Amino acid sequence: MSTQAGVGIRSDLERLYREQGDRLWRAVFLYSGDRELAGDAVAEAFAQALRRGDSIESARSWVWHVSFRIAAGMLKDRRRTAALPPEGTYQLADEAPDLTAALKTLPPKQRGAVVLRYYGGYSIKETAAILDSTPAAVGVHLTRGRRRLRTLLEERDA
Repeated sequence: MSTQAGVGIRSDLERLYREQGDRLWRAVFLYSGDRELAGDAVAEAFAQALRRGDSIESARSWVWHVSFRIAAGMLKDRRRTAALPPEGTYQLADEAPDLTAALKTLPPKQRGAVVLRYYGGYSIKETAAILDSTPAAVGVHLTRGRRRLRTLLEERDA
């Protein structure tokens, strides 16, 4: 990587971090339910992006994709060791606590699809690419996830 090219990707990543870092962290937190895991996944994704440099075509898509893949791997490792996720008391400012709690009850694929589509603003096709899935499967996860969230939130309102 040339020095000038390296400066270009660094400034792109710095701008991306300033503009999208908090939003990305919140999305990974909503997906994982663990603030530490979210911070680690996002930090690692940006660190990997810096190492890859100009080989990344779209830094935004790449960082979101890698953040979720890292978080998914960390959750899988956690399940493999049979440790329960820590119960955090962290609440997202301006986020509905009932929705955050309801999201935690969804299976990971449904939770990932819902968070990326409705919080991250990704299309179904982009969501599928980030989750290494198909658009059809993401559509099913979205339908089931929305249905489950609606039921859970209606029960809490009753």
